[in-house]
Amino acid sequence: MRFLWFVYPLLVGIALAQTPSSPSTRQDAPSAVQDDDDVQTAAAATPSNLPPEAPVITIKGLCDDKLAKSSSGSEKKACETVISRAEFEKLAESLQPGMPAPVRRQLATVYPRMLLMAQEAQKRGLDKQPGFQEKMAFARLQMLYQELSRAVQQRASQISEQEIEKYYHDNPTAFEEATLQRIFVPHSKQVEPSKNSKPTEPKVDESQAQQKAAEEAMTAEANKLRARAAAGEDFEKLQKEAFEFAGLKASAPSSDLGKVRRMNLPPSQSSVMDLKPGEVSQSISDPSGHYIYKIVTKEALPLSQVKEDIRGTLQSQKVRDAMQAIEQSGTAELNDAYFGAAPAGPGPGAGKPKPNAMKESPQPKSPQPK
Repeated sequence: MRFLWFVYPLLVGIALAQTPSSPSTRQDAPSAVQDDDDVQTAAAATPSNLPPEAPVITIKGLCDDKLAKSSSGSEKKACETVISRAEFEKLAESLQPGMPAPVRRQLATVYPRMLLMAQEAQKRGLDKQPGFQEKMAFARLQMLYQELSRAVQQRASQISEQEIEKYYHDNPTAFEEATLQRIFVPHSKQVEPSKNSKPTEPKVDESQAQQKAAEEAMTAEANKLRARAAAGEDFEKLQKEAFEFAGLKASAPSSDLGKVRRMNLPPSQSSVMDLKPGEVSQSISDPSGHYIYKIVTKEALPLSQVKEDIRGTLQSQKVRDAMQAIEQSGTAELNDAYFGAAPAGPGPGAGKPKPNAMKESPQPKSPQPK
C-alpha cells in the first residue's frame, strides 16, 4: 500500500501545476497576477493585519441554490461565495502544515476553479455515476494512510539526547572516518578479436577460453599489485599500471578517495574500515573487478558532528518498525485462480555477469565521501 500516500498529493500537485501564471513572474521581483473575471483574491502582502472573518477569496457565480433567492423568493441575490481568512487557512493547514506563501497563492487560484468544476459535476449528476462512491471510499483510505504516516513520523521524530548518545556509544565503528587510497583492477583484459577470424564463423569455445584466460590474468595481476602496494609502492602508479595491463585506453581513476565513512563503501568492501592506518587490504573481488585499499588515517568523529545523522537514523528506524508492526498485524491471501500465480523471483544465475561484459572500459563505483 505504499503507493497510496502519494496519490492525493500528486493530484493536487497536477492541479497546481496547471495553474497559469504570468510569464514575467520572477522570484526576486514578483509581478501582479492577472485576476480572473469570476475570481478575486485578497492581497496577501500583510495577512497578519486581516481579521479571521475577512474575505480572502470571492467567487462570483458560485453559490448554494437555496441561497440564490432572496428572502421573499422572488428576486435572486448576487450569486457569490466568500471564503474568509480563517476558512482558507484551515484548508491550507490541513493540506500542508506551514504552507509557504507562494504555494498558498497557487492554492487560492486553483481552489475556486475546483469548486466551480465540482458544482458543475454535481449538476450533471456525475457524483451519481456507478463507481463514484467506490472512488471516494478509496480516496478516504488513501488519506487515512497519509495521516497515519504523518502521525507515525511526528511521533518518531521525538528523539531524546539519551537515545542519541546511546546509539553513538553502541556503534563506534559507524562513526569512524578514514582517508582511503584504492587500486581498482578491472575484471578482465580487453580481448582483441583474431585477425584471421571471420565474422560469419564465430568460435564460441575459443572466445570463452580467451575470456577465461584474460580474467585469470587480471586476478593474478591484482595479487601482484596488492603485494607491491603492501611493500609501500605508490598507489597512483599502481593504479595506472592496472589499467595499462588491462589494455584500457581510458584514463585510470584517481587512487585517492579522500575521507570516507563505513556507510559510504559497498557492503562487500566495508570491512576495510577495520584496518589500522598504514595497512593494506587483501584483494577484494566482485563482478566488476578487484579492489585494494589502504588506510592512510582514521579517526572517530565527535558526537556533535554526527548528532543529526544519528537523529535521522533513529527516526527512520522508529518509522520503519512502527509501520511494519501495523502491516504485520494482519495477513492477506490472494486467490491465484482469480489473480494468477505470483511472478517468480530471479533465478540462481540472474545476477551472473555476461562473458563479454568487460569489453567496454570499466569504471569502479567510487564511494561518496561525506
